Amino acid sequence: MSDNDVREQKRMGTTMQVLAWVVLLALGVFYFSDLLDKQYNPNQSLQTGYVEGGGREVVLQRNKFGHYVTSGMINGKPVTFMLDTGATGVAIPDALASYLGLQRGAAFPTQTANGTSMSYAARLDTVSIGAIELSDVSAAIAPGLQTEEVLLGMSFLKHIEFTQRGDTLILRQLP
Repeated sequence: MSDNDVREQKRMGTTMQVLAWVVLLALGVFYFSDLLDKQYNPNQSLQTGYVEGGGREVVLQRNKFGHYVTSGMINGKPVTFMLDTGATGVAIPDALASYLGLQRGAAFPTQTANGTSMSYAARLDTVSIGAIELSDVSAAIAPGLQTEEVLLGMSFLKHIEFTQRGDTLILRQLP
């Protein structure tokens, strides 16, 4: 074997080791980011139960931060909701409103934990969590809302029966 052959084999071996480490790191990042996503939103895939009388029921698990975060849909497009019983309406960040194709309506002041800000009226054709769905829901486009989640407030929740037990929240839509 010549010196060139030995050098070529060493270079190939080093290249294979580097590729193995890159693949291992990529798999680790993928695994742990998925694990973190599930800790933040443990309700990414929901099962809908049906209760006597034709009602629908969805059970949510509280996340590690103590919030109820779930996947859902607005106007048929996927979003992430954070349930907020202290919010009057459904509050949608400005960037997400653009993605959803929502038009800004009349401006109105809103009182938040950070003070007063300006929001814009909007109407949502449909809002759904699992098979629980409401039509024609009032909402606010909130340019000052610095989050990727939609705050799902009482303009939606007042039409749903909900019960909290331990770390679960049961949502029921009765006919």
